[in-house]
Amino acid sequence: MNMEMCDPSAAGLAAEEQTLKQTPVEGAIENAELETVNPADGQQSDPEAAAEEEMTEGLDEQVSTDNEISKDSLLARARELADKDPAEVSGDELRRMRQQYVTLHKNETELARARWIEEGNASEDFVEDQDEAGKEMLALLNVARERKAAYAAEQEVLKADNLRRKNEIIESIIALAEDTDNVNRTFARYRELQDEFNATGDVAATEETGVWKRFQEARERYSDNLKINKELRDYDFKKNLDSKQLLLNEAEALVSEEDVITAYRRLQELHNKWRQIGPVAKEIREEIWDKFKSASAEVNKRYQAHFEARKAREAENEAGKIAICERVEALDYSSLKSFGAWDAMTKTIIEAQADWKKLGFASRKMNNQLFARFRGICDKFFAAKAEFYANTRDEHAKNFAAKTALAERAEALKDSTDWRKSTDEFVAMQKEWKTIGTVGKKNSDAIWQRFLAACDHFFEQKKKATSGVRQTENANLKAKRDVIARLAEIDPRQDRDEALARLHALQDEWQQIGHVPFREKDRVYDAYREKVNELRDALNVRENRARMNRFETSVAEIEGDSNKLYREREKLLRAADAKRNELRTYENNMGFLSSKSKTGDSMLREFQRKVERIKADLEMIDQKVKLIDSKL
Repeated sequence: MNMEMCDPSAAGLAAEEQTLKQTPVEGAIENAELETVNPADGQQSDPEAAAEEEMTEGLDEQVSTDNEISKDSLLARARELADKDPAEVSGDELRRMRQQYVTLHKNETELARARWIEEGNASEDFVEDQDEAGKEMLALLNVARERKAAYAAEQEVLKADNLRRKNEIIESIIALAEDTDNVNRTFARYRELQDEFNATGDVAATEETGVWKRFQEARERYSDNLKINKELRDYDFKKNLDSKQLLLNEAEALVSEEDVITAYRRLQELHNKWRQIGPVAKEIREEIWDKFKSASAEVNKRYQAHFEARKAREAENEAGKIAICERVEALDYSSLKSFGAWDAMTKTIIEAQADWKKLGFASRKMNNQLFARFRGICDKFFAAKAEFYANTRDEHAKNFAAKTALAERAEALKDSTDWRKSTDEFVAMQKEWKTIGTVGKKNSDAIWQRFLAACDHFFEQKKKATSGVRQTENANLKAKRDVIARLAEIDPRQDRDEALARLHALQDEWQQIGHVPFREKDRVYDAYREKVNELRDALNVRENRARMNRFETSVAEIEGDSNKLYREREKLLRAADAKRNELRTYENNMGFLSSKSKTGDSMLREFQRKVERIKADLEMIDQKVKLIDSKL
C-alpha cells in the first residue's frame, strides 16, 4: 500500500506544474486511499491503519487467549469503554469482547453441565446460571456502541462543513491570483488563507485528495502567475526549505526504525505536514522532493513486507489447524467399550488441543471457521464420553447389586454343615458370579473380597470336617502329577492323530481322578492346563499348515470361476468380522479382571490364550483372502 507521493507545496512556480506532470506521481499514489468508511461503526479510517489495527487486534486476541481472559476482566474493560472518549473506542474491540464473553459463558455452562452429569445427576435437571454480569456487560457495550455512532455522525457533519470552508478558501485564493495589480496588498491575505486552509479540520476520505489538489493548483496559480516581491518570495522559499529539510531528516531516520508500524504512522504525519508547507526554490524543488519520496518508499516497502510476512504466517497456521482438524476427525471412538480406552482417546484429544494452542492466528476469514470446526469435533467426543460414562455407571450399579446379593447368600450359608448341598450351592454361586458383568473400581475389590471370604470360610470348615479324606486327596494329587508328566512326554512332531489320541486319553484319565488337597488344586490344575495348551498349540500349528494346504488345493480347483472365488472371499470376510467381535469382547472383559486372586489370575491367563488363538485365526483368514485376491 503506497502513500500520496507528490510534492504538496509546489505553489508559486509555473515550472513546478511541468515537473509534477513528468514525475510518476499517479504511479505511486493512483490507488492510494487516505480514508475509508467502515460501515460497521460509522467511522473513517486510513486503510493502512485499518490493516495495522487488524494486525494489532489479532495480537491482542492472541495475548488475551494466552492470558486466559476472564469474565471479570471483560466486564471491567466494558466499563472503561462505556466511559471512554468515543473517538478512542474500536468497533472491532466491542464486537470481539461480546464474542469472547459469550464463548466464556458457554464454556463455563458446558463444564458445569458435564460435572453435573458426572456427579450422577440427570442432564434435564441442570439449571444454567442467569449470568447477571453478562447482562451488565452487554448493556455497557451497547452504550459504548451508541456513543461511538453518535460521535461518527458528528464527525460526518463536521467534515462536510470543513469541505465547504476549504472550497471557499480555494476560491478566495483563485480570486487573489486574478488580481495581478495588487500583489503587495494581497500577499498577506494569501498567507492568511493558506494558514486558514491548513487549520481547517479533516474532510471526508473521498474528498481529501480532490480538495488538496485544487488547493495545490490555486497556490501554484497565485505563485506562478503573479509578480511577487522577490525578497518576500525568497524569504518564504528559505523558510519552507528549512521546514521541509527537517521533515526529510526525520523521514530518513524512520527507515531504520525497528517498529515498522510506528514508522509508517509517523510517515503519514510527516506527509500531512509536508503538504501544509509552501514551495521552495525551483532549482532544488525536485531534488528535495525526490529525497523525501525515496525515504517514504523505503518505509512503505518495509511496511508492505511486514504484512506479507504476516500473511505467510497466517497461511502456515491455517494449514496447521486444518491438519489438526483432519487428524482428530479421523479418530474412531464409536467402538470404545472400556474406561481405559476412553481415557487413552481423551489424552489424544487433549494433545491435539495443546498442539492447537501452539499455533498462532490464521486469516480473519478462516480463523473463526477453523476454531468452530475444531471445537465441534472436541465437543462431539466429550459428549459421547459423558454418555458412555453415564450408561456404564448404570450398568455397574446393576452388577454391584447382583454381586452384593450373592455375597449375602454366601455369608448366610458359610456356616452350614450340610457339606454336599451347600458345596453345590457355593459352586453354583461362583458360576453365577462369573456371568455378572464388572462393577466400578471403587467397589470391585471390596465386594469380591467379601464374597471370597464367605466361600473360603465354608470350604475351610468343610476341609477340617472332612480331614479323613486327606489321604485320598494326596493320592489323587500324585496321580494328577503323573498325568502331567506323561503329557510332557508326548512329542507333537510324531503322528498327529496318535498324539491327539494320547492327549485325549490322558485328559479322560485326569477327569476320572478325584479331588486333590485344596491348597494344591489351583497349582496342579495350572500345570496341567499349561501342558495341554502347549500340546494343542503345537498340534494346531501343524493343523493350520495342513488346513492352508487343503485350502490352496480347493482354490486351485475353482480357479477361473470368479463367482465361486468371490463367494468364498465374502465368506472369509464375514468370518473375520465375527472373530474381531469375539476378540473385542475378550479384550474388554480382560480389562475388568483382577489378578489379585488365584481364580481371577487363572481366568486372565485363559482369556489371554484365547485372544492369541483368535489373532492366529485372523492371520490365517487374511492369508486365505490374499490367496483368493491373487487368483481374481
